[in-house]
Amino acid sequence: MLVCINIMNTDFIFLILTGALAGAASGYLGSYMVLKRMSLVGDALSHVALPGMAIALTFSVNPILGALVALFIAILGIWYLEEKSEIYPEALVGIFFTASLAIGILITPEPELLEALFGEIEKVTRTDGILIIAASALIFFVTRAISQKLTVGIISEDLAKSGGINVSKINLTYLLLVGLVIALGVKFLGTLLMGALVIVPAAAAKNISRSIGGFQRLAALAGFASTGLGIILAKMLGFPSGPTVVLVAVLLFIVSYLFKERAY
Repeated sequence: MLVCINIMNTDFIFLILTGALAGAASGYLGSYMVLKRMSLVGDALSHVALPGMAIALTFSVNPILGALVALFIAILGIWYLEEKSEIYPEALVGIFFTASLAIGILITPEPELLEALFGEIEKVTRTDGILIIAASALIFFVTRAISQKLTVGIISEDLAKSGGINVSKINLTYLLLVGLVIALGVKFLGTLLMGALVIVPAAAAKNISRSIGGFQRLAALAGFASTGLGIILAKMLGFPSGPTVVLVAVLLFIVSYLFKERAY
């Protein structure tokens, strides 16, 4: 009874809403990542945030800001090298991922290492929440604005280019949005698990979707539900928020897969 009372206070409800909106934005972006067959890229990018968080924690700066700077630098580097070199994007992401993870583990202060890797929901402040809500709204707005061009580029880059679409610019914008949503979620899930929130809800939605529009809406809904329910369960059961959110998302994926199998 006491636990139920504790989780119904205003601050915790705000925290649930904040996390759920970040989850919805993650699922929405993840739907495009699944269509682009870049699932492993999304997971690897989340690890790039670690050095930025480590530096931010060392200087008592908000870890979200540190993660955001590190991700944006890495994404710009990957995009530039992809444009100027013949190295496959997956290889570039792998190089950035392993280097970032190694550097981050070395320089992250030991007391904060677990927080950086797996998240710490208790450290999410009201200011963080407002920032996450505003940034999530921005992600939905910008993604919606480029959705048609992004979808055409996924179907055929040659078709997109022939239609006057700057595929390189659209891809960079999309990757920057992914970097932003990963930075928003690191306090909830940490750098090791945040990539799962971009991929798993979208994968679950794909199992039961019948159109691209429906897929995107269901992916956002799955991300919203995974994060919201995961935070509530973590609080009630005394579990870490990051693993709990991911397991809820995985459970939704399993249910959607079973539903898909029955449908056929």
